[in-house]
Amino acid sequence: MAVFSPALLAACGSDGSTTTGATTTTTLAETTTTASTATTEASDESIPETTTGVAGDDLRWGRTNLGFVSAYVLARGNKAAIVDTGTEGSADAIGRTLVSLGLTYNDVDHLVLTHRHGDHAGSTGAVMEQAVNATVYAGEADLSGIDYDTITGLTGGEDIFGFEALATPGHTDGHMAVIDHAAGLLVAGDAIFIDGDEVVEGPERFFTDVAQSRDTIRELAQLSFNTLLVGHGEPIENGADAALVALANSLA
Repeated sequence: MAVFSPALLAACGSDGSTTTGATTTTTLAETTTTASTATTEASDESIPETTTGVAGDDLRWGRTNLGFVSAYVLARGNKAAIVDTGTEGSADAIGRTLVSLGLTYNDVDHLVLTHRHGDHAGSTGAVMEQAVNATVYAGEADLSGIDYDTITGLTGGEDIFGFEALATPGHTDGHMAVIDHAAGLLVAGDAIFIDGDEVVEGPERFFTDVAQSRDTIRELAQLSFNTLLVGHGEPIENGADAALVALANSLA
């Protein structure tokens, strides 16, 4: 198990809930304080806010780096989908990522929330105030934990913007990932973490069901993809599926 920074640890369970298998309970007050500190650190000029890349023939992606968590913009031509909205106050940063891809919020047709935690869904309302043409999606089992009224529930297998929605429970009951099989790009949320250039499990105490999460990792390891984008950690743009196979093979 990799060792993660305190700010990242707080971010992983930012709804303040207690999780199965945990030896430590994180209170909402503790999380808010630490995440606020991390947000301040994220504003440091040394952190590049946006990174962009290309996957396949028509898919471009942009990462909004919020310091301890990331949101993503997926673009085809003059249309876009957003995956996750970061913590509260992240909408403008995501907007700048759109601009870096030659787009604006008016070009966004889809917003996918990988799960209910506040570091991934915290700016949903603010993003939707600007992405007025977008439909919001999240796993059905996580809907009650997201502070937004109109969300389309996902169970897996749905097609969103050319991506297949994947049910990836374990971190939360309704956790979802999305994959473009043709482009070879997986956006995994918190189903997988990246520490340096190594694919790892996330901190166990922030997972609803660790055994289920490991089953999810094994299932994802059966897929073929080259690029891996995650909520916590740097993107891997080459050979990401092999790295995930190595993690799956190491699990008990």
